[in-house]
Amino acid sequence: MQDYEDSVAFLGQWGRFQQVVFFLLCSSILPNGFGGFSVVFLTDAPRHHCLVPEVNLTQDWSNAVIPIEVVNGNQQLSRCSRFRLDVVRNLSAQGLVPGRDVNLTDLEQEGCVDGWSYSRDVYQSTIVSEFDLVCREQWKQPFTSTVFLLGVLVGSFFSGQLSDRFGRKPVFFGTMALQTIFSFFQLFSTSWIVFAILAFINGIGQISNYVAAFVLGNEILTGDVRVLFSSLGVCLGFSIGYMMLPLFAYFLRGWKSLLLAISLPGLLYIPLWWFIPESPRWLLSQGRVEEAESIVRKAAKWNKVQAPLVIFEDYDIHEQHNVFNLVKTKNIRNTTAILCLVWFTLSLGYYGLSLNTSQLHANPYISCFLSAAVEVPANISVWLALRYFPRRLSVISILLVGGLSLYFLQLVPESLSELAVALEMVGKFAMTAGTSLNFAYTAELYPTVLRNTATGTCSAFSRVGSSLAPFLSQLSAYFKFLPYIVMGTLAVVSAFAVLFLPESLGRPLPQTIQQMHERERKEIKRIKNLNTIFWSKSNCACSLCIL
Repeated sequence: MQDYEDSVAFLGQWGRFQQVVFFLLCSSILPNGFGGFSVVFLTDAPRHHCLVPEVNLTQDWSNAVIPIEVVNGNQQLSRCSRFRLDVVRNLSAQGLVPGRDVNLTDLEQEGCVDGWSYSRDVYQSTIVSEFDLVCREQWKQPFTSTVFLLGVLVGSFFSGQLSDRFGRKPVFFGTMALQTIFSFFQLFSTSWIVFAILAFINGIGQISNYVAAFVLGNEILTGDVRVLFSSLGVCLGFSIGYMMLPLFAYFLRGWKSLLLAISLPGLLYIPLWWFIPESPRWLLSQGRVEEAESIVRKAAKWNKVQAPLVIFEDYDIHEQHNVFNLVKTKNIRNTTAILCLVWFTLSLGYYGLSLNTSQLHANPYISCFLSAAVEVPANISVWLALRYFPRRLSVISILLVGGLSLYFLQLVPESLSELAVALEMVGKFAMTAGTSLNFAYTAELYPTVLRNTATGTCSAFSRVGSSLAPFLSQLSAYFKFLPYIVMGTLAVVSAFAVLFLPESLGRPLPQTIQQMHERERKEIKRIKNLNTIFWSKSNCACSLCIL
């Protein structure tokens, strides 16, 4: 059976057909960038304190009715309590002055029974101010992000299997529609529960169309163009969308306006249905040779080249496959387990650092932009790594750089806050690069019949990590640097595990499960040879010691 890339070599790598597919798929990733982290602004808590109804109070008591608290060494108005209003009203009526005639520490306090007053310095509104997600309801702030990311987890798991079963193109456009429609529906949320349910459904489409677009491009494009697409292409598309988010949020300070701005662009992608084809590789894996040839012949016309009379010969590779094939044999099972660990680690680190952007700078818009901007050099480095360096070495190096930079954070004195931010940005750089690299590495390891299922399953495991990320910062209550130690430890352990994965640099994408088995068997032989060399050297060293 002739290899797919050899069969379509007559098309070239960068004709009009490939250019259209490349740029349209990359542009389709933009909504994922500004939609995926919109929760940073939607769930941010404005400065707030208990609302004080208009009552007859002197100016002194109006200023003193909210207690002063010390938080992290700084004095601020209490967010969740006030002095009992009936008592304060009586003291004010008697003409007593707070702090002089009355010791404020002796006064009884009460909760915010009349609601809260929210500052509008940064935001006109967020869902926190809309649904009062503060004080006793404060747990709903990070949980909103978790609900959204749980939707991403579900979408990652099932969309991969649906894509391998029904095709890349219908799943790609179906999940894009899901993301667009339910982002818009969130505008009409009447309660936090409704908002959270819609966020969950929105999350199902959020990453699913990203994975489908990624796999679709990897299977249509070939050679260096495929490497460019899987590194700079889709990843820069996501990063540019991410960088657009703080711009939208800055000019649209209300949560409803922001949701409208990130949902409407989805309508612009409807015409793409007539320009983006189904994956010929997938069609061949399903035995639909005529449809695959039709797409390639159309591509030949676009590229103005002559197609041979018969393009695909002896392509009878239709296999029965499902998610259980990922654990059916020992070799594939080991590869799947290692990749799931790496994906979990990278996602926990990536979202843990991304959702922590409000701590980088006093201005949340600048913080978000810094977090997004660091992804651009990270993706450029991934492109260079995919072109010139082995995949396994690249992933190990990235994980070690990220893990060690997060470890070193605890050694930085408080007076060097700029160095701490720099190390955290190095960690974000590494987690971003590792995530982009891992997408390409996973797609190259699995055959066409399992590629989207494998990518979706690994992505689902990664979403377990991202779902835990909003609560990771809570560990700092026990030890300030504990979240960074957890992320760093996982990165180092994952780097060691990657040693046992096969190499894919310079090798064609496997079409069948059998081809993946053959690659795995070669890798097992390599590991056994390394073990033999290691133990023989160890024995020699021991013999020298004895002598």
